Amino acid sequence: MDISRRDFLKISGTTAVAFALGCGKKIGPEEEGRTPTPPWEDTREVKYGAETTTICPYCGVGCGIVVTSNWVGEKWKVVNTEGDPDHPINEGTLCSKGSALYQVANNERRLTKVQYRAPGSDEWVEKDWTWAINTIAQRIKDTRDDTFEEEDGDTNVINRCEGIAVLGGAALDSEECYLLSKLARALGIVYLEHQARI
Repeated sequence: MDISRRDFLKISGTTAVAFALGCGKKIGPEEEGRTPTPPWEDTREVKYGAETTTICPYCGVGCGIVVTSNWVGEKWKVVNTEGDPDHPINEGTLCSKGSALYQVANNERRLTKVQYRAPGSDEWVEKDWTWAINTIAQRIKDTRDDTFEEEDGDTNVINRCEGIAVLGGAALDSEECYLLSKLARALGIVYLEHQARI
């Protein structure tokens, strides 16, 4: 078949206009004897537990997860985790780490109490949460006091602390990140970073 360039453009243009104007007959699922596919809707009911939504803590993507928990004995226990189909980021899908999130809550090796190992010691000692929070606060204050710079060499006021770094994580929501950054800036911390950027 010998078609010139001009004839090819005419045929292509006519075909495009015909499809654009809807000259072709559309065959819908009803005409083929099938019922149209309804939009996906989760009609399952939670029979044993309560569903809550959360965000996956592993990477900076922020996938949504539905956590099903049940009252077992004297406390709530996670009985299932799955992707949140209503979440705009992952739309119900999860990676291998997100799929295994159930093990974070239900693991016999998970630490639930403060374990402290003194410098030079080879054994862990159990401490209470009040001691841990007070110790962390005191160490932050001591480090800030030791490394705080009020002026540089040219008598310019800088008010910064270069001895502490703050790293945010993907498990933090926007409000928590805001509060963490405000705390870091109030302490004069210069190195403020987030997991999603690393």
